[in-house]
Amino acid sequence: MAKQPELDDFRVPYFDDGKKASKFSLAAYDPSSKPFSTGSKDTDRARLSEIGAELDTLQECLHAQQKRRVLLVLQGMDTSGKDGTIRAVFHEVDPLGLRIVPFKAPTPVELAHDFLWRVHSQVPAAGELTIFNRSHYEDLLVPTVLGTLDPDAFAVRCRHIQEFESLLADSGTTIIKCMLHISKDEQRERLQARIDDPSKHWKFDVSDLEARKLWDPYQAAYRDTLAVTSTEYAPWYVVPADSKTHRNVMVAELLLRAFEAMKLEYPAAKESLKGVKVE
Repeated sequence: MAKQPELDDFRVPYFDDGKKASKFSLAAYDPSSKPFSTGSKDTDRARLSEIGAELDTLQECLHAQQKRRVLLVLQGMDTSGKDGTIRAVFHEVDPLGLRIVPFKAPTPVELAHDFLWRVHSQVPAAGELTIFNRSHYEDLLVPTVLGTLDPDAFAVRCRHIQEFESLLADSGTTIIKCMLHISKDEQRERLQARIDDPSKHWKFDVSDLEARKLWDPYQAAYRDTLAVTSTEYAPWYVVPADSKTHRNVMVAELLLRAFEAMKLEYPAAKESLKGVKVE
């Protein structure tokens, strides 16, 4: 009997040296696979709703305790579904204690500081679940592909990211990082759908076509970034994302597992409220 896939089968291994990291292959993960699909889009959506209800309760416990923090990082090529994942996974979760941070190209003020300056102020506060829609990893990927970040500077930034995420983990932050992995063919279809549908033109930018021309360099940059920055305290997971419903279910399953591992409970009842009657 074939072994059933497990979430950790899609976790990028932690490499303790560059030679091992160089052997990591992003191409080994099939973007069209559906290892955590429940069988159909309808059953996937039903499972997603079930997880959403559980996450709602767990996130409320997180917010009520005001002790721990959760950071979900979503990265991926254009059209990989970062926005769609957020809408689908969190539509049943109480927005109290939930925050979404989209990262765009750095502003002149942000560029005048170190590359993590704009990120640190956005990390989750106590009792908060924060989602990064793109993240500090853009400052590794984009300049590497454009040739403005040489290998030595890349290695330095990777070290700074590891240390930054270690600080967050030591301060009570659970970090889950998901690379939404789509195929080049699927991206073509999604970009074309945006062009063909006038109601989706707002989602399309001509720069998306320029970035698509750099598909292979971006895949190489992702490969190197994931290999070096996946750690025990801030792991990367490669999420097959050609199927939108599968993508959503897998991210939700990863988040649910992380929340359950924290063994969250509501704060103890207050003795001072025992017997109190509201007039």
